[in-house]
Parts: sequence; structure tokens; C-alpha cells
Amino acid sequence: MVRTRGLICTLGCVGLLLVAGAIPTPVHAQPIELSYNTFFPVTHAHTLNANEWIKEVEKRTNGAVKITMYAAATLSPPEQIYAGVIKGISDIGMGVAAFNKGRFPLTEVLEMPLGHKNGVQMTKLMNEFYRKFQPKEWSDTQIMYLHGYGPGRLHTKKPVRSLEDIKGLKVRCTGTSAKILKALGAVPVAMPQTEVYDALQKGVAEGLLSPPEVLKFWRFAEVTNCTTASKGAAYSMTFWVTMNKKKWESLPKDVRATIEQINQEWIQKTGEAWDKMDAEGEEFAKSKGHQFLELSPEEDQKWGKLMLPIRDEYVAEMKQKGLPGDEALKFCLEWLSKNP
Repeated sequence: MVRTRGLICTLGCVGLLLVAGAIPTPVHAQPIELSYNTFFPVTHAHTLNANEWIKEVEKRTNGAVKITMYAAATLSPPEQIYAGVIKGISDIGMGVAAFNKGRFPLTEVLEMPLGHKNGVQMTKLMNEFYRKFQPKEWSDTQIMYLHGYGPGRLHTKKPVRSLEDIKGLKVRCTGTSAKILKALGAVPVAMPQTEVYDALQKGVAEGLLSPPEVLKFWRFAEVTNCTTASKGAAYSMTFWVTMNKKKWESLPKDVRATIEQINQEWIQKTGEAWDKMDAEGEEFAKSKGHQFLELSPEEDQKWGKLMLPIRDEYVAEMKQKGLPGDEALKFCLEWLSKNP
């Protein structure tokens, strides 16, 4: 009886303490909220693909992480998204290395005319390159993954079947692709992607170098008539998804491990997304009467030979900077030959 009264007394005291707040009740941690900034429009396939990545992160972390998408460069303009991630203007960002020419020198090897076949192949190469060389130029953020499109093509108002046709043509480009155009005899015209439609419409530019996806998703089929493909001059651009370094390091280890696993899966998914978009862009353009041209083998060989000095120039520039450009170029070419 005495023991029973003592137990009742003890339980009563505990209850009073709980009411008084002397013994804290368990508190569920609030979700970690992150922001994601990209220059792609809200309805663009890459924004949708990024939103799927966001959903997967939220799902697999059991809601521990919540990410808000800011499309159309809402938080930072395209050329400032990377700097915005460093400063914490956005926690995560997707952009293009070529928008910050010179900032990622060793990585420029991925924008050389390497002769790749599709977006999956190029995206895998980019991530293998990053894993092998771990370029210090990216060390101020935490790379999630890199990605790139299939062979960039020449989209013009008039047909281009030879070097004579492209000579003197004003063609919009970004970053390293300017060197490709110069080698072919065209006149490179630099401008943001958002200004290209008007430039083509007004004649400020007569064409652009870009993957076929732009014909649909940026509506460029409305202001161009022809597309020319060249295996010898096939190139891509380096797109990146990265996170603020401090924000990444502040995440729990299990959350980081989960995101890293998702990143690996999104390498394949994003490469496939590029190829799907290119196919849709080509199909859409054909429905508008757009003409698709292939260079003759002899002509394509001419274009390819003009690309070799661009690679040599890259290696020489990297040597001056003390960077292993020769190793990077060799790695990329060998990887592509072994992974067709």
C-alpha cells in the first residue's frame, strides 16, 4: 500500500513538472529550406526535370529538406547565378559555364569540338571528367552534377552546306563556340539567350550554334529555316548544378549521402532529357517546314580539320596556367572512343 501511494505521488509530480514545462517534450526539427535558381523558363523541360530532382530529394529525406524553385533567373541573372550561389543569394543554382568565360578554364575542354554523339554520352563524360580531375575552379561551391547536350548544330535563315555558305555569316554563340565559328569563317555574335529571338527576327544575327531543343523550347524555329549538322565540328556546353558550400556542409551526413545518390541517378536522367528535347525540337521544327541538312563526308572532313587548332590552342593555354590541359583532352577523347 505504501509503495502504491509512493508510485502515485511520483507520477503526480512528473505530471506537474510536465505541465510546468520543467521536462521538455520532444520537438520535431523544422525542415531545412533551400532555394534553387535557374535561368530556364518555368515550363522548360530542364526546369521540370529540376523540379523532379527537388521532389525526389524531399521524398527520400522524408521531408527533412524542402526546396523552392525560382525559374527564369528570378534570384540572379544568368551570368550571375554561380556568384549568387557562392554568396547565398540562392542555395542551389543551375547555369552554364560559358556564361562566365574564363572562370572554369580546365573545364573548357568539355566545350571543345570532341565529336560526341548524344546528350547521355556527353553528360556522362562531363561527370567522369569532374570525378577524375576535381578542378579547383569549382571548389568554392559543391557540385551536384554536370550535364551537356548532344552535338550542337548550326541553325540559320538560309541553307548552309559548305564553308562558302557560312563565310561571313553573323552567328550567335556563347563561350568557346565562338572559336568554332571563327575557324569556320563565320562572324561570332555574343548575346544572352533571352535576346536571340529578337536578334534573329531583326537580322542582328543570321543564325546560332545550339542544340535542336531551342527550335521548340525557345521558339527559334519561328525565326530560322534550316539546320546543319557536322560530326567534325560537334561540340557541347557545360551546364552545372551546384550548391552553396557552407549550406552543403551544414546538412546532416545522411541527408548529404541521400542527395549524392540522387545526383548520380540524375546524370543519366538529365542526359536522356537533353536527347528527348533535341528530338522534340527537331520534330517540331520539321512540322513548321524547317529544313535539316547533313554535310557531305568530304565537306564534314574539311570542317573537322579546322577544329584541330582549337584543341591545340586549349592545351597551350592550359599549360601557361599550369593546368593539365593535355591530360584532360586525352582523357575526354579516349573516354568517348571507349564509351560510344
